[in-house]
Amino acid sequence: MPPRLVGHQGSLAGQQFPIGATPLTLGRNGDNSVVITVGNVSRFHAEVRRERHGFILYDSGSSNGTRVNGTLVTSHELQPGDLIEIGTETFRFEAADAMETILDLSVLGPVTPSEATLAEGPVLNVTVTGGGPVGLSFALLLESLMGPRVAITVYDGRWVRDGTKVVWKSEGQGNVRRQQVVTVQSRQYLNLPEEVQARLFRGDAYSEMWPVGPDSLRGHKPRNLRIAYIEDTLLELANEKPERIRLVPEVFDPAEYHGAETRGHVLAVCEGSRSRTREYFTDKFGNADKSIYSLSGEHIQDVVLGLRVKSTLTDPMTVLLTVAQNRFLLNALRGEGFLNMRLTDAEAAEVVGIDPVRHVFEECIASRPCVMGRDDHGDFQCSTHSTLFLPAMVRGSALWRRVKEGLALFGVAERDLSAVTAFRLDMVQRPRFTTRLLPATSTTPGTYGFLLGDAANAIHFWPGRGLNSGLGSAISLARSLNGGWTGRPFRDADFARHEAAMSMLQYRHKSRAWNTMITTDENGVSRAIKEKIAQSIEESEGKDLEKLERDADVDALMERLRGIRDRLAPRVPGMPDDATLRNHLETLGSSTLRTLWESGAWDTLMVGGEEVDIDIFYQQAVPATPDPTRAPAPS
Repeated sequence: MPPRLVGHQGSLAGQQFPIGATPLTLGRNGDNSVVITVGNVSRFHAEVRRERHGFILYDSGSSNGTRVNGTLVTSHELQPGDLIEIGTETFRFEAADAMETILDLSVLGPVTPSEATLAEGPVLNVTVTGGGPVGLSFALLLESLMGPRVAITVYDGRWVRDGTKVVWKSEGQGNVRRQQVVTVQSRQYLNLPEEVQARLFRGDAYSEMWPVGPDSLRGHKPRNLRIAYIEDTLLELANEKPERIRLVPEVFDPAEYHGAETRGHVLAVCEGSRSRTREYFTDKFGNADKSIYSLSGEHIQDVVLGLRVKSTLTDPMTVLLTVAQNRFLLNALRGEGFLNMRLTDAEAAEVVGIDPVRHVFEECIASRPCVMGRDDHGDFQCSTHSTLFLPAMVRGSALWRRVKEGLALFGVAERDLSAVTAFRLDMVQRPRFTTRLLPATSTTPGTYGFLLGDAANAIHFWPGRGLNSGLGSAISLARSLNGGWTGRPFRDADFARHEAAMSMLQYRHKSRAWNTMITTDENGVSRAIKEKIAQSIEESEGKDLEKLERDADVDALMERLRGIRDRLAPRVPGMPDDATLRNHLETLGSSTLRTLWESGAWDTLMVGGEEVDIDIFYQQAVPATPDPTRAPAPS
């Protein structure tokens, strides 16, 4: 047995890494001999080299250092039993005795061609459908982990080729970019490749307005970014890796893929909640079940009006006002972002456009959804269908009046409302997220399919929750593929950890989403929050609420705001005082105050708590070893 490093403590415990004639390298990058994906580890952290009659450990200029037997070293001649600490991993140098280190002739000769071929191994071919944040993050992470062992092809019909690069289509080419601001948790972004983190978090591209919570690792705050900026940055990075990531500016055709003679080993479906590929393979992934997200037999759905705004309030003020009620939610980057308004069923029916030429109603904003920006006349016009947003044009529109009161709540002047969109929220339970799509044949490899991102998850009212869950699923799958690929066809057992991680992500994501759509009264009866809002509007709309009732509503909201402020103040400095809050509430209409109160505060107790930690599924993961009962993959 040649000298070797053996995982002693950490996620690699029990794994053995023989030391040959070539240096044994350790670090986060997938090109290393020993890939360490947890802890404070540099891309190329350290290496062990054969020198004369011994083995020398060198620190490669890492940022957090390398320890041997508890002492920081830059170089160290290893002795049997030495313990090497890198990040949270500990390795033991093993050799039967000093003579084995000297006399093991296997370390002196060159690697034979057959060994070199085995070390490189067959390439894993991965196809990704959908080049949004989840699909591109998955591709970049897999490339970082596996290096030359993987070839990735990503399809997206929203791209177009521009010279040697692939870029996003413009509005004139039929692609309306998403300008929403999303909140990315540190549990997710710290698990992305270092180069992705460095490129995303440049200069003033992000802000940190939300407090540290259960999803925050090592005190790193959640970060707000524009989703279009995330998409641009990830596509820019993917363009820089043409040797391993091929970008195809086309809509993926599942029927063509299904019938092709040469297919990949993996199909990762990242197309979003309306995935054509997922529906094509329904017989493999199974039918979705709506019943568990229904009340009294009715599938609960929310329609949300998205208002692109610029708020004049401070971040602590907007955080406090958002958490204190369930009607409006503002997520912004230095005041600019989207104010999301939960609609009643009656209000949702008003979300229509009108064709100014044919004078007919269109549902483009409600069914696509489209984004309607202000035109030269101040109207909100859809650049794709040329329709105008009807509620903003109708004098006396109840919906538009309530929109303006939402603007007042968050200190937004009507001129600072620049666009309107809408999206629908609902949830279904999917029976599986991993499936064998196609069996291996004598000429083709077996193909496994995976649902990632919104293809597997519900869209969440809280901006970024769906993205965080999607990133978690991408991180899990990338790790499973990296650890399980041996060049032989995959088996269901290779993805037990990933399917378990997906089930936990689904449970956590959907339990949180469900509890932001429904509420329970003191008798334990559940009802949709939108119904409480509708009842409040019906009871107070058009009525002149007496001053005593108005004062009581202000006092009740003040009490709620104080309680939330006291809870958040240690984590969110700069919270407004009582006078500032009361003066702000006094500017709102009586019916608005009543609706805000009746909608209830965000149930942070119910939706808070422990988050899904993908790392627990991979701490003891052992790289797959060749199984003599498994046939090699077809070439």
